[in-house]
Order: sequence, then C-alpha cells, then structure tokens
Amino acid sequence: MENIWMVRAGEGGYLAEEFAKGFVAIGWQAFGDMSHVRDLDTIRNEYVKAFPETKAGAVNSAVTMFYKFLVMMKVNDKVITYDPNTREYLVGTITSDYYYKREEAKDYHHERKVKWDGRVSRDNLSASSRNSLGSALALFSISDDVWSEISAILNGQKSPSPKAVAVDEKKDLQQIKEDTIERAHELIKDKILQLDDKEIERLVASILRAMGYKAQVTPIGPDRGVDVLASPDGLGLENPIIKAEVKHRSKSPMGSQDVRKFTGGLREGNRGLYVSTGGFSKEAKYEAERSTIPVTLIDLDDLAKLVVNNYDKFDLEGNTLITLVKIYWPAE
Repeated sequence: MENIWMVRAGEGGYLAEEFAKGFVAIGWQAFGDMSHVRDLDTIRNEYVKAFPETKAGAVNSAVTMFYKFLVMMKVNDKVITYDPNTREYLVGTITSDYYYKREEAKDYHHERKVKWDGRVSRDNLSASSRNSLGSALALFSISDDVWSEISAILNGQKSPSPKAVAVDEKKDLQQIKEDTIERAHELIKDKILQLDDKEIERLVASILRAMGYKAQVTPIGPDRGVDVLASPDGLGLENPIIKAEVKHRSKSPMGSQDVRKFTGGLREGNRGLYVSTGGFSKEAKYEAERSTIPVTLIDLDDLAKLVVNNYDKFDLEGNTLITLVKIYWPAE
C-alpha cells in the first residue's frame, strides 16, 4: 500500500501556487544535488557541515525528514499540501523520483513531480482531521483515518455536518490546549534546571518582586540558610519579612533535617519560603506543617507555575533568566 504524505508549501504556505503547477519540494538550500545519496549518515554529515551550530536533536529531526523525502517517498504515494489562501488541501499522487532543480521554487530545490487529483476544503474536514494536519513539520506521514476522510470527500461523499464538526472541534481544541499547557510546563521546568545556583536565587527574588515585594539576594555569609530576603518596604522593618532558602539539586530531595534547620533560624513575624528543585521528602513536608512559623515549600513544579503566573510583571532580570513568549488561544 502506498504511503500518504503531507508536504508543507513553505512557511505560511507561500509556495502553494508554485506547488499547484505540479510538484512538491523541501528546503535545505545549503545542500546540492542529493540524487546519489541513499543513507542517513551521508545526509547527517552534509547537514552538520552546512549547519554546524544546530543542536543534536534538531539535526536528527531534520535529517530524518530529508531522508523521508529523498528515499522513503515513492512514485504512486499520495501527497497533500495546504493552500492557506483558499483554505484548501491539494491532494495528488507522486509521479517522479527525487530530483534537484534550482530555478523552480525559490529556495526549495529538492523536488518531486505530482499529479494533483483535486482539492478538499479545510472547512469540510472533521476537527480531528484538521488538527492532525496542523503539524508545523515540513513533511510528515498522514494516518489512514485522515486519508480515508480526505479521499471520501474528494470522491464526492458527504462531509460531516457543521454542527458535528463544531462539537468535535471544541473537544479536540480543549484536549490540544491541555496538552500544550502540559508540554509548555515541562519545557519551562527544563529551562529552570539549566540555571545555576545563583541564577535560581535571582529567579526567586524576581518572582517575589513581581508579587509586589521588594526582594534581594543576600550576600554570601552566615545567613542561617537565607538566600533571598523580601519585605513590603525592602528594609525588613515592615511585616511580613520573607526569608527564602534556595536549593538547586534536581535529584536530591530535601529531608526533615534540612527543613528543621531552616525553620530554626526564623523568628516571629517571619515567613519562610524553602525552594528545592529536587523536591522534598514526606518527612520534610511534615516538618514544615508542624512549624510554629509559617513555611511554604516550593518544588520545581511550583516554581514553574510561579514563573508563569507572575511573568507579566517580571523585571528585566527575571526576563533575562527565563524568556517566555505568549501564545494566543481561541476563546470559548
């Protein structure tokens, strides 16, 4: 059975009109003619020479994608591309092996001929199919379920009702939103773990400043575990006085003795904040709960949530330590 591929028509679909003339193509203009290549190692070596600063993970992804276009894609495979101007998917059949042509599609020189069989409106697809086709990858394979729906519509069969599409879309959008938030949360945690000990302390101080306190990292010295000091006036004269200890040991949870030592240095009117990227043992949590002075334990998950919840009010230092971008999502 033939494979079914999605090939993006350049960033934002700007090559859709060119593709409609009878071909699909991918970029990597730094490569020359690769007709003689049939193995991943050669593609990887060429890619590393062309883009020496690319990280290993990105290299593997790009090399695999190019290999699919060069070797795995076959004559008679089905192919789809998207035209954002018409909101239509062009559906066709691969009719040639790989070839290299500099003149046809700007920086997209690696091509295959296509016989286009027709177009399918994005609006006629179910929400799950639209979401499946929404990947930002330049080239990826399409599931049999999605192809069955596209093929049926192309052959004149009835598409889902607008009401059914709307219901499915709402469910799928909610799931995608939840998945996106979860993935973003994990990526933010990765960024936090890349900071060094002093940077984590500065991050905690930035969070407290974003929350309305005047906070600063304390000088190295006999501070009884206080790494960050914060208060409403910044002088420690006005309550609450927040004393924070920060431990950046991602694989070493803090125990009860650590928390007990920290709480022992707190005084009436103080509020304790213990931050540990390695988390806390059950005994440490119990020790914090039984403390006569309020103590809040912050693990890596909590720290990432605090970053997100207060990022809009971060100062320059906080923005420098963790750089995030806002994503807009359709309202209900």
